[in-house]
Amino acid sequence: MNTDHDDLAQAVAALRRGGVVAYPTEAVFGFGCDPHDHAAFERLFALKQRPPTQGVLLIGAEFAHVAPYIDLAATPADALSRALATWPGPHTWIFPRAAGVPEWIAGGHAGIALRVTAHAPAAALCRAFGGALVSTSANRHGEPPARRSEDVRHAFPTGIDAILNGETGGLERPTPIRDAITGESLRN
Repeated sequence: MNTDHDDLAQAVAALRRGGVVAYPTEAVFGFGCDPHDHAAFERLFALKQRPPTQGVLLIGAEFAHVAPYIDLAATPADALSRALATWPGPHTWIFPRAAGVPEWIAGGHAGIALRVTAHAPAAALCRAFGGALVSTSANRHGEPPARRSEDVRHAFPTGIDAILNGETGGLERPTPIRDAITGESLRN
């Protein structure tokens, strides 16, 4: 499951230019961009034809990538421990959102969905970029997500600035989402 160095360099360069990239995740190909680049975020949502009120999740390769997005003062220690016990791994948790997080990331939600991925290509992309990235399925809203880079190219012949080739992690479904505070399952 190695990631081609040239693909990785092109994807990171695209992200730094405000681009939208496609990359393999644990179950499907995802679209990503710099979460702090509002123009890139708007391009991503236009590609997906997705309402911006839905928000997105962010992935990182290590806790330090996602920690700045969490309101740690509003997060009980047991909630943080619960999430940390599953990371890195295919588990997405919703935390209280830190005050400085751009509104567009969370959409109409008070919390923020975060994952520390163990999937090698996605983790390599976050490390090379130097932080968390937007992660949302590579598909138009309401359509099945792409599972191969060829599917992304076919569905989106234009509008994507780079594709990080690689295999998905083999999960049948997108990662489960749980509320970090209550432990409640929001997506199985």
